[in-house]
Order: sequence, then structure tokens, then C-alpha cells
Amino acid sequence: MDHHLQPGSALELVVKRFFTVSVTVVAMAALLGAAGAFTGNHFLYRIHPYIFFIGFGNLAILLLNRYLTATIYPELVVDPEKQMRYISSVLLALLSITVAVFMEWPLLKAATGLFLMILVSGPLREIFTTLSVGRIWKEVSVRYYIFDVLFLLNANLGLFALGLKEAFPHSGIIPFFVTQSAYFLGSSFPLSISVMGFLYTYAWRDSSKRALIRTLFSLWFYIFVGGVLIFLIVILVGNYFGMMLVSHILLFGVMALLGSFALYLYNFFKTSFRHPALAFLLSGLALLFATSAFGIMNIYYIKGIPFGFHPPIRIDKMWIYHSHTHAALLGWITFSFIGMIYIVVPSILRTASLEKLGSEQALSELLDGRTMKKAFRQLTFMLLSSTGVLLGFFLDSGMLLGSAGVVFGCCVAYLLKNLNTELYRENLIKLETHAK
Repeated sequence: MDHHLQPGSALELVVKRFFTVSVTVVAMAALLGAAGAFTGNHFLYRIHPYIFFIGFGNLAILLLNRYLTATIYPELVVDPEKQMRYISSVLLALLSITVAVFMEWPLLKAATGLFLMILVSGPLREIFTTLSVGRIWKEVSVRYYIFDVLFLLNANLGLFALGLKEAFPHSGIIPFFVTQSAYFLGSSFPLSISVMGFLYTYAWRDSSKRALIRTLFSLWFYIFVGGVLIFLIVILVGNYFGMMLVSHILLFGVMALLGSFALYLYNFFKTSFRHPALAFLLSGLALLFATSAFGIMNIYYIKGIPFGFHPPIRIDKMWIYHSHTHAALLGWITFSFIGMIYIVVPSILRTASLEKLGSEQALSELLDGRTMKKAFRQLTFMLLSSTGVLLGFFLDSGMLLGSAGVVFGCCVAYLLKNLNTELYRENLIKLETHAK
């Protein structure tokens, strides 16, 4: 990086790089999955979730998460040069995991997990040497953001352990519950927590019932984080009643969150303006509800099948398992983070700082009306194509699955064009202003 860059322009550069790389990674993951559906290629089937979780999962928590945390506690300084190294490191990890899966080199997979663990331990150490536990617990959203990083470290530990287990399958050193499915579940968890923290910070910022919202989200933190951890334990011990009980509690919690956010959105759109980011977040919550519902169906059909068994569910019900994972991956996580990007990226780039992101202007009309209309069209096609993906699993149609996946991947990639056009227009306005 050019050391002569001013801090503001350096931040602007790294945010643009994060935006371009992370969106490209998600689009590639979707397109590789679609190509796998068309061709039946086993490598493409296996690699696309690794691309998503290793690429986007680590980038989102290492960079985007840090911006959100630093707006609350500025002493957690954002170092653009260090963040640029994070991007390069994650790209290296993507190359490494691609080679590992293609060549079936499990030790390289383990090395990739170890490398990512070391990478994540850096910002985690910065957080806990800068903030006390009391300060972390004081802010509800910061609890979510910090636990994101902790669980990302755990997810990368899972990748390391998975590689070792595949390399030495008969050693008995690695626990039986370390499976590919468990790794993907563990990788989705930090992203889910991050979205919850974002919803609390921005969606109800101007609510007249802020104190009540704070109490509810504080309670939801314990239910959501604790519930998933308890869920993992009851899966491991094979307690069917416990699995059903915890999954239904989480489902009702998601329903309450979805209903209250829909009401908030109705009032926001009626009194303010139609913000596409909020519509993306609502769609993400709707698909989280679908994820939870498919999860309960999944539990119903895994009765009697021990954890870690392959396939993890009756073969005639595998469409439920795939629908559950893709409603989470393509739906809840991707929709929600696109909504977050439509707020975070313009907020930072308008001032080349975190100032606007930490103010009430984060939900103001920062985007041109045409850009917002195109974002709603993008949302429409993403909803249709994600529904097509889920329907493709149900009908066992590779053609529908592949076609819908291609449309979805192209819709995600469209985010690059839509926001870049807007940001380019803004740069032109700045240049004209300075020229005058």
C-alpha cells in the first residue's frame, strides 16, 4: 500500500477492496454450486461452501465487523494496511483450500485452518487488550460483534481439526463430531451473530422503545448464543427431545424477530423512505425462518441416525438437509449481508471515515433514487432465484437448481455494478466541487 496515502483515503481504498473481493467471493460460490448442479461434478459440489465460508466468512468478520465495532469504541482503531493484509491472507487461504479439495490433500486443509486461526487471533488479541469485559458487556451490539470473532476462531479450529481427521481417519484423536457438516454449521454461526448485532444497532436506532428493545436483544443474545451451544450438546448426546425443544424455542424467537422487524419496516417506509437495505434484511429474516423450519424437519428425519453418520439424514429426505443449509447460506446470510453492505459501504465512503456510520445518518438517503430502485429489482430476482434453488432440491432437478443458482450468482454480482456506479458518480461530484 502507498504509505503516502492520507488515513481517510487509505480507509476508502481498503473498504472498496473489501467490497469488491467479498461480493465476488459470494457470487463465485453461487456460480460454482450452479455449475456443480449442471455437470454433477463432485469437486464443484464440495468446493463452493468452502469458498463461501473461508472467503466471505473471514472477510466479513475481520473487516466489516471491525468497522461496526469501531464506530462504538473508536479506540479499536481500524488499520487500513493491516486490513489489506487480511484480504490478501484470505485470498491465499482460498487458493490453498481449492488445491486441498481438488487434490484431496487433507493436511493442506488442516494447514489452511491453522493459518486462519493465527490470522484471527491477531484482532481477537487486540480486542481483549483494548476493551475490558465490562465494557464489552455494556454495549449489547458489541457483545454480538465480539462473539463473532470468538466463534470465527472456533470455526477455523474446526477446519484444522477436520483436515487432521481426514488425514488420519483411524487415529481416534479428533472427536467424532468433527465433520464437514459441523464445520459449515460452525462457520455460519459467527455470521449469524454479526447480523443480529447489526439489526440491534441500526434497525431500532430511532425507536421510542429503545430501552425495551435493548432488554429484548440482550435476552435474545443469551437465547441465541446459548441455545445454539446447547443444541450442539444435545445433538452430540443424541437427545431427540432436547433437539426438538431447543429448535422450537429458536424458531419462536426468529418468528418474534421477523414479526417485529416487519412492523418496524412498515412504519419506517411509511414515515421515512424505502430503504432497500432494510428490505434485504427483512428478506434475510424470512429465510432464517425457513432455515429454522427446515431444521426442525431435518431433526424429525434424523431420529435414530447418529451424529457424524453420512449421509446425515435418510437419503430420500436429503432435499430437506440441502434446503436447510442453502436457506441459511444463500438466504439468511447473503441477503442480510447485502443489506448491511448497502448501509456500511456508502456510509464510510461518503466521508472516508466511520463518522457517518456511527451517526443517525447511516439510515438516511445516502444513495441515489435510481440506485435504490435497482436494488429493489435485485432483491426481487434474488428472492425468485433462491426460491428456485429450494424448489430444485425438492424436485431433485439439476436443471432448475443450476439455472436458479446462475441467476442468484449474477444477482449478487450485480451489487458491484449498482454500488460502483453510485460511488463513481459521487467521486465525480467531489472532483467537480474541488475544481470549483
